[in-house]
This record gives sequence, structure tokens and C-alpha cells, in this order.
Amino acid sequence: MRHDLIVVGGGPVGASLACAVRGLSLALVAEPPPVRAPASTEFDARVYALSPGNVAFLRAIGGWQALAAERLAPVHAMSIYGDDGRARLEFDAMEGGIPELAWIVEDAALQRALWTVLAGVEVVRGASCERLVVDAERASLRLADGRTLQASLVVGADGAHSFVRREAGIGAAEREYGQAAVVGNFHCGKPHANTARQWFQPGGAVLALLPLPGAQVSMVWSLPAHAAERAMRLDPAALAAEVTRASCALLGELAPASAARSYPLRRLAARSLVAPRVALAGDAAHVIHPLAGQGLNLGLQDARVLAETLAEREHGRDPGDYRLLRRYERSRAEPILAMDGVVHGLFRLYGAESGLMSRLRNAGLNLADRLPVLKNILMRRAMS
Repeated sequence: MRHDLIVVGGGPVGASLACAVRGLSLALVAEPPPVRAPASTEFDARVYALSPGNVAFLRAIGGWQALAAERLAPVHAMSIYGDDGRARLEFDAMEGGIPELAWIVEDAALQRALWTVLAGVEVVRGASCERLVVDAERASLRLADGRTLQASLVVGADGAHSFVRREAGIGAAEREYGQAAVVGNFHCGKPHANTARQWFQPGGAVLALLPLPGAQVSMVWSLPAHAAERAMRLDPAALAAEVTRASCALLGELAPASAARSYPLRRLAARSLVAPRVALAGDAAHVIHPLAGQGLNLGLQDARVLAETLAEREHGRDPGDYRLLRRYERSRAEPILAMDGVVHGLFRLYGAESGLMSRLRNAGLNLADRLPVLKNILMRRAMS
């Protein structure tokens, strides 16, 4: 089977790219997300804080409209606390002249919404990828069941352990953070006021509580691996009590609303976003620490820019032309590098345990809070 474009990976990045591409014959190699039971009222433990720019992108491709409004939560303010108990940085959407800083969206709900928009896209399921061969004319993708797909361009949106990246010979710099993220949802005793809260803690741990609809919050607690293992051994009530203490009970007593989950944290940067007839997007290209909540935002930006690059190519130009793909790579290089640098720098800064570094980082947090121009720059950067 011959197509203009094959997208490998059906998560939010791959599915949104498949929805955004116009005027090309496309195949999506992926398995559909599971269907939620109609009576389910529990929120997913894994959520995303989507930037306004990415919400606009999802709205443009029809994915946002497919989300149930009652399962979405706007973020109107954000409070960041230093590890000395006093330093604080606050952002407010109203002060910035915008409706909201972000929207909290469940992972599974976002995937299901995007898949409802995929009507007309050929979905290839039921077989894993076995081999990718690229020549001057085409890319050939062989599946484990013997089928072969051909296209002018193959996009790898297939995660951190990307088959496409490996087969294309694109190397990646990888590093384990020695941490794991513990995620779960809690009922809160006080209203969250649609405010996202984050605490930097000694030793590089970071606790984030994100607002969910109603009186619930979603937790992302990045902890050293041994501390994450201990947290996962706690019964739900004991974990809720620990999170209540760690969050200084700002949301009152927390009570478990979902089972906790954990996953290891790593940093990954592909040495190139493109190769002949191949492009990477999302976690296949970059994985960053979740402390800024920007991982999926970067991936959706990849999908936006790649779809725009393909749409704006010259009439008759091969979508797999390497010079065309380099336009995509150049457009994404600076935003990815900047976000990775900021996030990794914050991780190292708050992981340093010297008294001097502690004073400096907390003084910096307080200083940033007193500089409206700097706060506006940071806010606008995160909105794209």
C-alpha cells in the first residue's frame, strides 16, 4: 500500500498530527485507545496542563470540541513555592489579560477525543513494526504480520523507545534522572480555586497539585527513586496524609480519589529531528522532566509545526524531501532546546543541597515574583 505519509504512534501527538494534515493520503499505524465505561466518574490519574496555544490547535482540528466539558478544568492562577517555606512566585491569568493560563485534560480522554476526529484516516492496527527501509524514492515499513506500507514520509510519534528513530539511525542522548513520578487524584477539603500549585522540595523533589473539576486535584510528585518506591507502598489514606503535609494543608485534608501510579523519569534528546524521508515528533524526539508540565505541550507544538510545514510546501514538492523536513527541524530547534535547558537547569538548581544554592534559588523566586515584566515573559512563553 502506498501513501504520502505514514504516522507511527497513535497517542496525542501522532493522532493530532494525523488530524491536522490535509491534502495527503495518510496511514496511522497504531492501536485505538480503550473505551471508557459509560458510568465511570473517576478521573484518570495522568493529566496534562495544556497551553492556550495548543488548545487553539486542538480546537482547529476538532479534537477540543470532542472533549466532555465537565471533565475539563481551567487554570486561572499558579503558585510556585520554594524549598525554604517562604519563597513564592505567583501567576494570575486576569493580571495577564488572558482567560486562563492552561487547561487540565485527562490523558485517556484526550486520546479518545482525537480518535473520534480520525474519520477518513486509514488506521493500520493489529501488527507491530518490524523494519523500516528508506531509499531515494520512498520509505517502506514492514509489519510483523507480513504487510508492507510505503510512503514518501514516515513520522515517528511512537514514544521514547521509538522504533522509527532507531530504524532511521538517529541517535539520542539519554539520561536517567534517578527519580520517579508518583501520580494520583485526591478529594480536597478546601476549594482549589482553579489554581495550580507546585512545591520545590529539598533534594530535588517537586510536588504539583493541579485542579480537576469539582473538589478534586491531580498530583504529580517527582521523587528520588527510593522515596517513590516508599510512597507507592503506602496505603491510599497514608499517601493522602503525606501529600496533605507536603502541601502544607493549603487544600485542607486530602482523601484518595484514585489509585496511585508511578513511572521512572528520564531525559532524552534526539540528535536530529529528521533524516531522509523520516521526521520525529513528541517523546520520540525529546523527553523532559515533568516539573514544568511542558512535555506534551512540546509534542503538540511539533505536530502543529510539522503539519504547517507540509501544508506550506511548494506545489508538487515531495513531502519527504529532506530540505523540506529541515525547515521543520529548524523551526523546532530553539523552542525545544530552550525548554529542555530551563527544565534541566531548574532540576539541577533545586537538586543542589548547599546552603548557598538554597538561598540563591529562593531569592531568585522572590525576585521574579516582584518583576511584572519578567513574569509576563514567562507567562507568554508557556502559553504557546
